[in-house]
Amino acid sequence: MENTQEVETKSVNKKPAKPNYKYERDKDREQVKGIFRYYEVPGGTMSFSFKKWKEDDVENYTLRDGAVYTVPLGVAKHLNKNCWYPIHSHASNENGVAEQKVGQRVRRMGFSSLEFTDIEDLMDKDGNSVIEHIRV
Repeated sequence: MENTQEVETKSVNKKPAKPNYKYERDKDREQVKGIFRYYEVPGGTMSFSFKKWKEDDVENYTLRDGAVYTVPLGVAKHLNKNCWYPIHSHASNENGVAEQKVGQRVRRMGFSSLEFTDIEDLMDKDGNSVIEHIRV
């Protein structure tokens, strides 16, 4: 006699979890204190408008290089991750065809936190560190 057992399998169709936009929006609205750095014009002042979420109003900011500010976390992230321009370089691919690529990213400005920072905020979209050393 052969001893056979059947294995019961269940097919579970899990949908990917929807992002919790309310949590993310609330987190972006938390106030953080830090130093604004204007690398493009040291000692200069920069004005910009910012609105990330459709429920938010457009807010205008005027920041001076080296000054300490308290701004929403979303604004600080924007200054650290999105304010750069590319310097293109030319290279040959494996087939010897010339192509253009981003050789370097030049940061225009940044916001150095004076508070604790989440580990996810220490990297930009490409996984590069955005940590900056502040000399006192």
